Amino acid sequence: MSGFSREYLELLAEKYPNEPAVSSELVKLNAVLALPKGTEHFISDLHGEYAAVRHILNNCSGVILEKVRRLFEGSLGEDRCHALCSVIYYPREALAALRERGELSGARLRETLESLRTLAETLSGKYTRSYVRRQMPGDWAFVLDELLHLQRDEDANQLRYHDAIVRSIIDSGSAEDVIAALAVLIKRLAVDRLHVVGDIFDRGPEPARIIDLLMERGGLDIQWGNHDILWLGAAAGSGACIFTVLRITMEYGNENTLERRYGVSLRPLVDFAGTVYGSRDKSTVVHALSVLGFKLEGQVIMRHPGYEMDDRLMLNRVDFTAGTVRLDSGTYPLRRLDFPTVDPDDPYRLTAAESALVEEYISAFRESQPLRRHLDFIYQKGSTYLCCNGNLLYHGCIPMTPGGQFARVRHGGKWYSVKALMDYADAVVKSAWVLRDEGALDMMWYLWCGRNSPFSGREFHTFGRAVVEDKSTWAEPRNPYFDLWESEEAVSLILEEFGLDPRTGHIINGHTPVRAKKGESPIKAGGRLFIIDGGFCKAYQATTGLAGYTLIYNSHGIRLKSHRPFEGVAKVLSENADMESDSVVVESFPRRRYIADTDEGVQLRRRIEALRELLALYRSGELQQR
Repeated sequence: MSGFSREYLELLAEKYPNEPAVSSELVKLNAVLALPKGTEHFISDLHGEYAAVRHILNNCSGVILEKVRRLFEGSLGEDRCHALCSVIYYPREALAALRERGELSGARLRETLESLRTLAETLSGKYTRSYVRRQMPGDWAFVLDELLHLQRDEDANQLRYHDAIVRSIIDSGSAEDVIAALAVLIKRLAVDRLHVVGDIFDRGPEPARIIDLLMERGGLDIQWGNHDILWLGAAAGSGACIFTVLRITMEYGNENTLERRYGVSLRPLVDFAGTVYGSRDKSTVVHALSVLGFKLEGQVIMRHPGYEMDDRLMLNRVDFTAGTVRLDSGTYPLRRLDFPTVDPDDPYRLTAAESALVEEYISAFRESQPLRRHLDFIYQKGSTYLCCNGNLLYHGCIPMTPGGQFARVRHGGKWYSVKALMDYADAVVKSAWVLRDEGALDMMWYLWCGRNSPFSGREFHTFGRAVVEDKSTWAEPRNPYFDLWESEEAVSLILEEFGLDPRTGHIINGHTPVRAKKGESPIKAGGRLFIIDGGFCKAYQATTGLAGYTLIYNSHGIRLKSHRPFEGVAKVLSENADMESDSVVVESFPRRRYIADTDEGVQLRRRIEALRELLALYRSGELQQR
């Protein structure tokens, strides 16, 4: 009995109109199944740290240096291996530095070309020739293709041909361009797929440049983090999200991101603070933003009692005469007493000036074309979670109860938990981005900070941190998930909920910085869950003691690499210094994994089945060939 409809096979016949076309494709697909599985890299919590992220992408998490050492350490030595890596990471800059030092001779150019050719040829062995060609920079695709596929013959014709190409490259003054093209190809071949497990935005100064970098890559997916959700909500027009973005931007001194990259001026905000609060200094502007944020989030909470976030309603608990606030744990003095726009009888009502400011910034965020372009990319490449090759990727958490059960969360009159909750959150994000209706926009704010949001998983104490003197009120309780992730049983149950095998699958998680400095391990539940937030963000590095993690999943096994702080491109160019990394093998496969063992293999086998049925129809005469 046929597994495919006649209509589907007739559509397939439009692409493969005769028996030779089908047979050729079957040969190709069956051969692809025998290739080794491509290398996947997982990173998370980039938080605007462009320089470090760029270097991690350029050195492929240290894999480039490993390959170079394996191939050339015996012939070039350690120093020249590092110098070659610098050329791969930053080809234009490194070659310019060599020229300034008088080290860029024709012999050095030839040595570099030959070494890069050998490295690219080695890396290309895991792929089809057509795939390798697609990764080549277009202007030099013919030259690179010829260089990579040198074939020896008894008369050395190919060797002479190859030598003529290299001499012509150098004589024509094109060596630096070809070296740069080879460097691009090498980096594309070293990592087949990059998974960004959330939080590109906030804290660090250059999230926009990170997105520019990611937009140049193929083989990329993103699992949204809570900070990405916040920016998606802001760009879609949520006032509560916008004024949170503005506050965080000001607190971390990242005004250039909004003003220069996205064209959102902060002048109206500064003018508002000067007029209403009597000062234009940064602390006053941040305070004005906090007050506006308390009002806007209060309105969201009151519109949605089902969010069960009434404990975030703080303005109505303030005694403005005494300068105190009444919390569940007691009454505390306020650090700031200037609330000129708050009416104690109606504390969440916006003044006319505040309303005008909110409308101005909603328009500014919605109308910023550079912001829309970047967030469109985040939206198109992103999802709440991803199941890929037996692994489950998400940024935040699966909300759970202290007893180890899956939390049931009510939204829109329905109960959700585990995968259904993640799917619901995914649908909300897509609805908010496309439709921009008030309910979906409000939900974006909830997803950013709600205690049962799969993106957050903790209780935000924004009010306490902003204006309460006593730091004991600042602690933000976390969902029980963040303790239960030590349990193999709990992690196995999560994997099963997503249809994955708990014996072989893994959860790859970001969001929570690993305090490696205090001995915390990123490996949880007996190796079934990995936390890969190691501190790209400089604000966290004093706590983590690291500068980020990369998880590497290739055909041989899984490795976790921990990175030291990046000391800058200048040091790479002057000293051939690399970002130091420590590598730990967390799982070795008993046999090598091939494309046949992957999700792609499942799809290819299904396509092979369809092609075989089409071939049978051609051979039986039931379908006419063309």
